Amino acid sequence: MSWLLDVYPWVKALHLISAIAWMAGMLYLPRLFVYHCDVAPGTVESERFKVMEGRLLRLIVNPAMVATWSFGLLLVATPGVIDWHAGWWHVKLLCVILMSAVHGILSARRRAFLQDRNTRSQRYYRVLNEVPTLLMIVIVIMVIVRPF
Repeated sequence: MSWLLDVYPWVKALHLISAIAWMAGMLYLPRLFVYHCDVAPGTVESERFKVMEGRLLRLIVNPAMVATWSFGLLLVATPGVIDWHAGWWHVKLLCVILMSAVHGILSARRRAFLQDRNTRSQRYYRVLNEVPTLLMIVIVIMVIVRPF
């Protein structure tokens, strides 16, 4: 695994780029759901939102999540990068797992919209829209500040 030391800066850069793309989609998708709640099922507008939501998930959010996890696992496998006794990376890992769970919730909500069976309110999606932001804040603080 020592070869990872040679590519560490590249893997770290690709991890960060992937995480930014993932976050962009995670912040935009619930906002689309807020607007989608305003239109009647079966309308031209509703169908347009379905296309936008599907493309966002399929072309940006899903690949970015896979890339973020893949590059993150490579970083963890790089010798000497993680102090396994430090607490910051445990908190970061927990937040990334929670972010992945939110991703799953958003994917499920997208399927509900696709089938014209959304049962959630705009308020639900407005609140859900804040969760990735809060998780991102904790993740960045854990990685940069490493408070424990």
